[in-house]
Amino acid sequence: MNLRSAATATLKSRRFWIWQLAGVVIYAIPAAIRFSTGSIVIPFLNFPGFWIGHFIPGNFLEKLIVNSFFPGGAGGIAGEVFFGYCKGKAESWRAVYLRRLVGVLVWTAAWSAFQFFGYYLFIMGPYGSNIFEHVLVFPINFVLACISIFTPDWVGFLKSKLVKLKKLL
Repeated sequence: MNLRSAATATLKSRRFWIWQLAGVVIYAIPAAIRFSTGSIVIPFLNFPGFWIGHFIPGNFLEKLIVNSFFPGGAGGIAGEVFFGYCKGKAESWRAVYLRRLVGVLVWTAAWSAFQFFGYYLFIMGPYGSNIFEHVLVFPINFVLACISIFTPDWVGFLKSKLVKLKKLL
């Protein structure tokens, strides 16, 4: 299958859209909390509470959770689905994770470009700070995104446990 057909088939994939939409919703929850409270600090997600150097933000726990799903997990699934249509079913776990890694890197690069341009528009939120991320957190975004190639596996594991629990009850 050529790239155009694979991209079209990916955009028609239910799995692709579930991960994209769920990832965006998870990403938007902390932003919605900030806008509704007018505070940049979300107490239960603000760990460690202070910046470590210039690259690890004070809300690292939030970043870890949110980036696991978007752009990380969503990009991983996008890569897996796209290459599944391009090259067929992955023969090994290495191929699956390599496909996810490519998707994660592409999605994170695209999201970082969006954040980069948005930051320089200087759109201020109700909490008195820019609503977009500063360039200094992009490296940690890529590190977290690379780790998030395992997020679909964790979600699948949790889903299987919940299904077993539902059957038990």
